[in-house]
Amino acid sequence: MSLLEVLVAVAVLVGIVGTVVPVLPGALLVAGAVAVWAFSVSEPVGWAVLVTALAILGLGTVLQYLLPGRRLQAAGVPNRTLWIAALAGVVGFFVIPVVGIFVGFVAGVYGAEHQRLGRRDAWPSTVHALKAVGLSILIELTACLLAATVWVAGVVAT
Repeated sequence: MSLLEVLVAVAVLVGIVGTVVPVLPGALLVAGAVAVWAFSVSEPVGWAVLVTALAILGLGTVLQYLLPGRRLQAAGVPNRTLWIAALAGVVGFFVIPVVGIFVGFVAGVYGAEHQRLGRRDAWPSTVHALKAVGLSILIELTACLLAATVWVAGVVAT
């Protein structure tokens, strides 16, 4: 295994971790790392791996926004709540290191839903929003893992 392949593997692993830790651009890192590898290999196998990985990551990105959005609409959670939660997550990131983004997001969803629905109905709505975010993370993680698997197969093939 060459030094470049080791560096690409590290970047892919960081990208996979980035799907769970929202500070890092997970799928983008994986795509960039595979692209660097494909350009350095400059063989048909490398190009096939790149196209396949990009297709998987592209499909994952589309599904990542489509499926949870439908679940939220079905649960009656408005987009406004998610925007407030995202903003609270960004603030939380700076107020509480490492876990602040999660704490801020949950607090933002609950606060927005509490204001919109009242105390009694805010928590079930918050749970729906959190499940949708979890599904989104799971979809991106799956896409990144599949793209990484394709890249490993490409490394073995070259």
